[in-house]
Amino acid sequence: MIDIKLIRENPDIIYRAMEKRGEDRCSIEEVIALDNSYRQLLKEAEALRARRNTVSDEIGRMKGKPPAELIAEMRQVGDRIKQIETEANQIAAGLEDKLLRLPNIPADDVPVGRDAADNVEVRSWGERREFSFKPLPHWDLAEKLGIIDFQRGVKLSGTRFYVLKGAGAALQRALINYMLDLHIQKHGYTEIFPPFMVKRECMVGSSNLPKFADNLYHDAEEDYWFIPTAEVPLTNLHRDEIIAPGMLPLYYVAHTSCFRREKMAAGKDTRGIKRGHQFEKVEIYKFVAPENSDDELTRLLNDAEDICYNLELPYRVIQLCTGDLGFAAVKTFDIEMWAPGCEEWLEVSSCSNCGDFQARRANIRYRPDNESKPRLVHTLNGSGLALPRVMIAILENYQQADGSIAVPEALRPYMNTAIIK
Repeated sequence: MIDIKLIRENPDIIYRAMEKRGEDRCSIEEVIALDNSYRQLLKEAEALRARRNTVSDEIGRMKGKPPAELIAEMRQVGDRIKQIETEANQIAAGLEDKLLRLPNIPADDVPVGRDAADNVEVRSWGERREFSFKPLPHWDLAEKLGIIDFQRGVKLSGTRFYVLKGAGAALQRALINYMLDLHIQKHGYTEIFPPFMVKRECMVGSSNLPKFADNLYHDAEEDYWFIPTAEVPLTNLHRDEIIAPGMLPLYYVAHTSCFRREKMAAGKDTRGIKRGHQFEKVEIYKFVAPENSDDELTRLLNDAEDICYNLELPYRVIQLCTGDLGFAAVKTFDIEMWAPGCEEWLEVSSCSNCGDFQARRANIRYRPDNESKPRLVHTLNGSGLALPRVMIAILENYQQADGSIAVPEALRPYMNTAIIK
């Protein structure tokens, strides 16, 4: 959430930021109008309370019964204060809702652009494999090998669901364990296994509510929300806490199932496992001091890239422009793997610095030292990596002429085989 003081004192900064994002300035104007109304009511209430205190002191010094007009005035003052409190609470709720729907301010070095077409390639690694045969898409490969059952996935749960079988399930499990081990043992993350359902306030703290409610699965009776990514519970691990001096940075990694309604992707990528309502992902997450967050984003991105490099899969790093930037992010880099069967680049990770945006919503602070006042932390997150698209890249890049799949060297200790056939 953007600091209301910044909006109040420097509205032009916010207008320019929202313009870069392609957002309507009307939402900022509404926030400013509500804030002005709220503060005006508070000012009036303060003046009325001061008047009531003054009159109370006068009445206390009077001998005999106070004048009737003074009593009537105080009754009117009390009624008006109650009315103001009701109006102020209503305006405050509306103001908070507006603030929660405003996206974060892009960093100054984020390229300005309208959409994904304006994103900037930062670097790439690996050569695209040359095949002596026409490479197949993963859905054909998987069905021929009997490792993904699309029909039974639909029978069980409907469209955008599938069943992993045999070596398909083993490949996913190997990837999860490999990624966790690398992030824990080499990159210094602490493993977390969180709940897959969270309270409403966790979704608000991570910036998913209220804006993205339509894309989330919700148990209305208990008001539990199914997580769209482990970013949600990891953000809220330290909600309403003050992190002690010397504890930052905190690095966490988690493997979870992720649940998304994919309403915004209706009609897209209906074949294969690129988009699903349920999928597995390994998430890496950081709580850091503000002055270190840019450097920590570089390290986070490198940690995600390490997986791609070790799997020996061609990939590229893309910096997102302002118009394609995620809601909570000030800066984001995507990692995309090449899929020769689909003939497209697949996003396998999105590494973001969210600044203090999530920390303000979730009230996560830290003390730089014992004498300092608490400050908001900065939060960073990234996929490390998302499983379905990594599996697509492996199946399509490592396919052989006979229809088998070579297992990447890094995964062979986890799968106890060098080939899927």
